[in-house]
Amino acid sequence: MKHLFPCTLLFAAMWLMEACSPGTAGTTRPCIPETYTISKDSLLDKIKGGWAGQGIGCTYGGPTEFKYCGTMIQDYVPIEWYDGYIKWWYDNVPGLYDDVYMDLTFVNVFDRLGLDAPADSFAMAFATAEYPLWHANQAARYNILQGIMPPASGHWMNNPHACDLDYQIEADYAGLMSPGMPNAASGIADKIGHIMTYGDGWYGGVYVGAMYSLAFLSDDIGFIVKEALKTIPQESQFYQCMSDVIRWHQQYPDDWKQTWFECEKKWSTDIGCPEGVFVPYNIDATINSAYILIGLLYGEGDFYKTMDISTRCGQDSDCNPASAAGILGAILGYNRIPDQWKRSLKEVEDRNFAYTDISLNKAYQLSFGQALQMIEKNGGTVEGDLVTIQCQQPVAVQYEKAFEGMYPTGKRGINKKITDIQELEFNGNGVVIRGNVNASDEEYVAEVELYIDGQLAETAQLPASFAKRRYELFWKYRLAEGKHTIAFKWLNPQQGVSIEINEMLVYSARK
Repeated sequence: MKHLFPCTLLFAAMWLMEACSPGTAGTTRPCIPETYTISKDSLLDKIKGGWAGQGIGCTYGGPTEFKYCGTMIQDYVPIEWYDGYIKWWYDNVPGLYDDVYMDLTFVNVFDRLGLDAPADSFAMAFATAEYPLWHANQAARYNILQGIMPPASGHWMNNPHACDLDYQIEADYAGLMSPGMPNAASGIADKIGHIMTYGDGWYGGVYVGAMYSLAFLSDDIGFIVKEALKTIPQESQFYQCMSDVIRWHQQYPDDWKQTWFECEKKWSTDIGCPEGVFVPYNIDATINSAYILIGLLYGEGDFYKTMDISTRCGQDSDCNPASAAGILGAILGYNRIPDQWKRSLKEVEDRNFAYTDISLNKAYQLSFGQALQMIEKNGGTVEGDLVTIQCQQPVAVQYEKAFEGMYPTGKRGINKKITDIQELEFNGNGVVIRGNVNASDEEYVAEVELYIDGQLAETAQLPASFAKRRYELFWKYRLAEGKHTIAFKWLNPQQGVSIEINEMLVYSARK
């Protein structure tokens, strides 16, 4: 049965609701109540369901991650599952669960410092953690270690990956600790999501957090995804894409592949991530959030169908089913996730995730405790075994647009050592230079001056350490449109060290 909160329905003491307005033709419509009362056991069950769904979904899609770019995973391609499967990944590829242990970094800061912990505390915990990072996360780590703190660390002028999906895959905890309070989840996203993302990249995490939050109030997936979308500004590309997915689902209710095709035609462009421009690889938050949404809508509340469809949409096909199955897990609750998926999970629930001292069983309890605190902080009450949530009507967060006026026009292979380059030329208003520092000494940091049109534009610190590396060597946006020259001056060369310039991505103000 769907909990839709219609105005004619009277709930018992455990379900304290305010009436909703009538819909069309004398019907009633779903809505968010003013208050919602739930038992502690049920609240914990839903929180456990969210974490469990995330872990199961991540494992299910693990073998296909970024192996299917710009194409769906066809029905005839088997995706295996067997008892003991999650334990195998824990034992052999623990890094698969990066989207989970990244969440736990932030959960742990809340546990240590409380709900009002400042953004800098989350940023430093994230930047100094031992796990490897990529894309927006690594770009933000570098920024933070260089003293560029949030929100500047995630801003697109400082982070070429600002629209990547990094915070989207790490936002689950925000919704799980904000049951029925999507704006509270958005507040957490504002603080933490801007560490590594901006604009549509940030909106991916805001939307995922809101869907988790509303999963505590209703089991109507259509209602949840539409209400959660109210947290996103309507003028954003992200909002428009999700609205299209919802509309296409209504138009093609029995054919997820048609909706996938429509998404590819209209929304598969990536102009930010330097790796994803001009190639099928797409780590942009917008298209990958669409795949989460496709799984939720076409999965129709079935746990297997939901994560299978999200996986078969391709691209980041472990993180997308993780979010879809996590949201559905919060809707269903842990006890209603089918046993065939939980059997493997139960083998590892007491094992700590890589790079953490937190297991799933501990995560359940941490999020439960933080949810109770958040409920009380936002006007709710905890009395005995009953928890009353002061529910929130979703409100759109601030509008942000990354890479405005920046259109990729070309990518050129360079493949030379920096010492063999006298000058590079390009025509446009922006440039990204990709490459790497090769040194046997991990502590070595190259100091390189970047000159644009003969003027010093930057003196960059380029660590040889993989953990501390600058993800792109150089970038400059919003230059005057026209012809430009680039030159480099390496200030501290050492024997046995090389700096490779691999490629140059050029932007223009004109499409």
